[in-house]
Amino acid sequence: MSGLSFDSIWALLMLPLPLLVLRFAPAHNTYLPALRVPFYTELVRHLGLEVGSGAARIQPTRWQRVSISISWVLLVLAAAKPVMLDEPQTRELEGRNLLVVTDISGSMSTLDFTDAEGERISRWQAAIEVLEEFSMNRKGDRLGLVVFGEFAYLQAPFTSDHEVWLSLLKELEIGQAGQGTHLGDAIGLGIKVFDSEAHSNQQKSDQQRVMIVLTDGNDTDSLVPPLEAAKVAKHKGVRIHIVAMGNPNTEGDDAMDMDIIRDMAQISGGRAFLAMSKQELNQVYAQISMLEPQLFDSFSYQPKTSLHYYLVLMVLMHHILMMSVYHIRQLRMKRFSKGVA
Repeated sequence: MSGLSFDSIWALLMLPLPLLVLRFAPAHNTYLPALRVPFYTELVRHLGLEVGSGAARIQPTRWQRVSISISWVLLVLAAAKPVMLDEPQTRELEGRNLLVVTDISGSMSTLDFTDAEGERISRWQAAIEVLEEFSMNRKGDRLGLVVFGEFAYLQAPFTSDHEVWLSLLKELEIGQAGQGTHLGDAIGLGIKVFDSEAHSNQQKSDQQRVMIVLTDGNDTDSLVPPLEAAKVAKHKGVRIHIVAMGNPNTEGDDAMDMDIIRDMAQISGGRAFLAMSKQELNQVYAQISMLEPQLFDSFSYQPKTSLHYYLVLMVLMHHILMMSVYHIRQLRMKRFSKGVA
């Protein structure tokens, strides 16, 4: 709820302080020079004057009392730090940076998966359907996308807009990155993406940087060997989960070495998974979601606009006005005295 509030309301206890000073503090004494004469007593006696102690108490005028009272009230209110509260707002905190690195080599077009109706679909179609559901369940995470085949490139930088990320994923076509599987180079590019993101946002590396690699074959002559790439990822604080698709018993160029895949994941602190069907692929990403729980959070706050400087400015303007009025009156009295003379 919006409205006026005080951050230091205890300062209002100082309001009656001038009354206590006026009641209990002794009056200030000011000594003025005087002329001592030896016949002062005789002079007073002959003139019939009443002689007091010589002390006089100066009383402030009514406008001076009002001026001082107004200034004191305004200063105490300023010390109480009045603030104007705006409407409550909710801020959402983003979770982890999660980079999906997916294989789009020619072998991803293999029709060895089935959909919910039992019809055969390609590995790539199954991957898109599973990644779509996965992205919908990662509220608060910033998703990025790196694709690779014979070469690797960044398809989508980190973004909180999962719909945009998903549309960029669906634009991909099998083979547009070449027919090879340069897995090590893709992981190396993913590490650079994390470093670039940390540098641009002036953030330090932390354990909330996660890479999910989806592939259906072994590395084919990457410039960076996969195991070396995994070691660099561990050094950079990037955890890698690797999902292998297809039959591990396949022979030839499409064969998968699960031992290397497990070693890569273990080196970086992640896990390796094998999915031979769309159902298993769904289960794999469900397990990854459990391993990497959402860090999404939110909190509510009310923006504050401080008003204390307005009160201080009012005090300043008030004293300028009072002093101006006083000096104008003094000037008029001097002119009147000269006219009478």
